[in-house]
Amino acid sequence: MNIRKRLRTHPEMHTGALNDILFILLLFFLIVSTLANPNVIKVSNPKAKSDTKSKQTVVITVDKDQNLYIGSQRTTLDQLEPELKAFLSKETEKPSVVINGDSTSHLGTAIKVMQVIKKLGATPVMAVDNSGQ
Repeated sequence: MNIRKRLRTHPEMHTGALNDILFILLLFFLIVSTLANPNVIKVSNPKAKSDTKSKQTVVITVDKDQNLYIGSQRTTLDQLEPELKAFLSKETEKPSVVINGDSTSHLGTAIKVMQVIKKLGATPVMAVDNSGQ
């Protein structure tokens, strides 16, 4: 008769470092997600040798299908002036409006947008790709 207790070992895994790793990954993804701007409409800007630096009051985007966006809100050319006036009325000094146009969009649409901007007393600035071709 065997009276001894049987020594059984239970396998264990140390997970102390796992909490630190998960915290670092969470922090990394939080920082990266704040850098990405989800309200940006993707366009390929025309290329130029110099880039114009300007304080952006409003960004107007013209995509390849000639759709207009103020920020991320879609608008038409007829509605552009009243909606843009609402944005520019908040500014105290001379505002500048950045036109972010697709390189395949029609030049006529961008010129019409520039005319509306000038009519409202703001400075139009065209966004370009600074890789310079």
